[in-house]
Amino acid sequence: MSSDHFVLTLSCPNRPGIVAAVSTHLFESGCNILGANQFDDTETGRFFMRVVFNFVERGEMQAVRGGFERIAAAYAMQWSLRSRTERQRVLLLASKFDHCLADLLYRWRIGELPMDLVGIVSNHARDSYTHLDFDGVPFHHLPVTRETKLEQEAALWGVIQSARADLVVLARYMQVLSDGLAAKLTGRCINIHHSFLPGFKGARPYHQAHQRGVKLIGATAHYVTADLDEGPIIEQDVERISHDDRPEDLVRKGRDIERRVLARAIAWHLDGRVLLNGSKTVVFRD
Repeated sequence: MSSDHFVLTLSCPNRPGIVAAVSTHLFESGCNILGANQFDDTETGRFFMRVVFNFVERGEMQAVRGGFERIAAAYAMQWSLRSRTERQRVLLLASKFDHCLADLLYRWRIGELPMDLVGIVSNHARDSYTHLDFDGVPFHHLPVTRETKLEQEAALWGVIQSARADLVVLARYMQVLSDGLAAKLTGRCINIHHSFLPGFKGARPYHQAHQRGVKLIGATAHYVTADLDEGPIIEQDVERISHDDRPEDLVRKGRDIERRVLARAIAWHLDGRVLLNGSKTVVFRD
């Protein structure tokens, strides 16, 4: 039995026969299903599925794909089929706060995040990150002001295209993407921020939260859309705090939450576990 694993994800209007059609096609193509998840959204009438499979003997992925195209057309599916060993090309964007950037570099370096890191973009100069080892990853300094926003974003889009990035990660990149760029990156740009929004906007949100006596802090990872910080949520986490915590404690705990939430969201995206469902997502965690 082949050791190569493949991931099939799909979504479509729900109707009888979808699971049978998918599983029958894989069986007739000489495939063995290793794991399957499905979800029927009764509110929207859409069906979501993720299947991991391999070949019982040596098989042709082109034949599997070709036959599945007919099934996808019959059920009006949005679908993706790829080898699990196929590494996606990821571009990281960061600003002054580098805790998420440092964490992702570490997880990438030890193999926890199986991706090809194709570049790092920042509106701050390289010497702002002298304590970080970029390990030969190309660094792009794209400074920006209010007057140069359009030119800087055009340069950023150029980097994304030249790097052939499959996924763009805003690892605490403190610049708002334009509606046009957000539209170009639909479903392949992930952002991380604290979970106070829409409250405590602007500078020093954790200090604002401390002044209000907030007892629960958290972070949200979501896909970027034209609606600022309101894209489909992938993952969230929270931590309880007390009256004894100082603003500095909230900042420190907030950094920890942001790191782990962003890392989980990226890992699930890379493994085909996140499917867009309008303004929401379906996340097959197991």
